[in-house]
Amino acid sequence: MIGKLIVVVVITLVLISQGYAAYAVPFFIIAFGVVLAIESFKVVPQQQAWVVERFGKFNRVLEPGLNGIWPFFDRVEYKHSLKEVPLDVSEQVCITKDNTQLGVDGIIYYQVTDPRLASYGSSNYIAAITQLAQTTLRSEIGKMELDKTFESRDEINRQVVAVLDEAGRTWGVKVLRYEIKNLTPPEAILRSMQAQITAEREKRALIAKSEGQRQEEINLAEGVKQAAVLESEGQKIAAINRAEGEAKAITTIADATAAAVRAVASSMSEPGGMNAANLKVAELYIAAFGNLAKTGNTLIVPSNLSDVATLVSSAMTIVSGAKSAAIPAAPKQG
Repeated sequence: MIGKLIVVVVITLVLISQGYAAYAVPFFIIAFGVVLAIESFKVVPQQQAWVVERFGKFNRVLEPGLNGIWPFFDRVEYKHSLKEVPLDVSEQVCITKDNTQLGVDGIIYYQVTDPRLASYGSSNYIAAITQLAQTTLRSEIGKMELDKTFESRDEINRQVVAVLDEAGRTWGVKVLRYEIKNLTPPEAILRSMQAQITAEREKRALIAKSEGQRQEEINLAEGVKQAAVLESEGQKIAAINRAEGEAKAITTIADATAAAVRAVASSMSEPGGMNAANLKVAELYIAAFGNLAKTGNTLIVPSNLSDVATLVSSAMTIVSGAKSAAIPAAPKQG
């Protein structure tokens, strides 16, 4: 406000020096009123808070919207944004538990919750939370070994947020999140880690290959086993079927032979049956003799052709005896 009044006074003196004294006084009054009106009303944007001091002492916090103050007595000393603000934390070198250097950088998300404490609780709350984040991060990294730090980002973030949030209460600031952006070990460590990862991948590949070969051999052996079992089962069923077929064939042949014998016996009991039997025996003898003669290059001729009649007579005697035994004798009458 003082600057605006100085500008008004200077312009008024210029008007007087230029011979416009009659206009200088009205101008001064109007300009002074405009400056007072401008300085008496303050428009605070949304999500902002302005801290007003009266005679150098805290008076109140202006809320978003139109607010009135007393010129010359009140002054807007601090302006704070109530939005969530990301704050980049520069990279620093930390020492792990196994004495390995590790470059770490991150980002803090904070929000001003108490404009009065943010104005008077710390001379520079941004620098305060930045330095505290770095010291807390070095402390947490120092508790872990190198390999553990890559697995414990979430745990490190929670520890840093807990410490910053506890300290930020006296600064009117709430730390919402802290995220580690990069963990950068030395170049030699990176090369050894890469070699370790490569060896681990090769190990897993060899294990997977051996497991595959083992499973393949198991599957092949199981297939051979099942094939042998199925083959033996098939042979068993085939043997059973052959045995059943042979048994049925023998039974059928026996039944047919018995039927034929019964038919022959029945035919012999009829008139002319014995003559037919004599003829059949003679035919069979001649057929057998003919087959015997064909077995070599020499023709066999019986020395006594009367043997045919003798053989037929003997065969018919046996047939007659069998017939007599089969037909029961008639009972005698008294």
